[in-house]
Amino acid sequence: MESLHALVQARLRARGVRVLLAVFGLALAAQVRVVLPFTPVPITGQTFGVLLAAALLPPGEAVMATALYVLAGTLGLPVFTGFGGGWSYLLGPTGGYLLGFIAAAGLLAAVRSRWPQALRGWRLWPALALGNLAIYALGLPWLAVFVGWERVLALGFLPFLPGDLLKLLLAGLTVQALQRWHG
Repeated sequence: MESLHALVQARLRARGVRVLLAVFGLALAAQVRVVLPFTPVPITGQTFGVLLAAALLPPGEAVMATALYVLAGTLGLPVFTGFGGGWSYLLGPTGGYLLGFIAAAGLLAAVRSRWPQALRGWRLWPALALGNLAIYALGLPWLAVFVGWERVLALGFLPFLPGDLLKLLLAGLTVQALQRWHG
């Protein structure tokens, strides 16, 4: 019985370490940013971090890490872009994208739970694209509240497509390399 207790504790510690490392990784990815002067939304490395975490961590941990990251930033810890934090990020123009990160992790977790091989081989690419679409699905309507529906695509979607495709490509290649290396 004692060994079962020790095993459970070890697994919980490992899960906690993975979640905290993912939160730290998301905070670091947020610091990679390019400010576009015509939009309130910066280009950041967060999408890369979210897709990577969602593809590599066990499903529950990916959602937990992403939600914990958003919560930490909302509560004021300096984890968002520019080492920022606070409610203004969640309530401001980028708040929908932050919630979209959680949705993306949840969607990829659901896909992987339903189809365990969904994030392997060629299936990885449409799954990552689906995760990216989840970010836009929440980010764009929230941004439209601030910039109007007539400007939302020009300020929150079109300028970000090349970078998001690059981040998706880098995340996918990283996942595939780690899958080959780790088995």
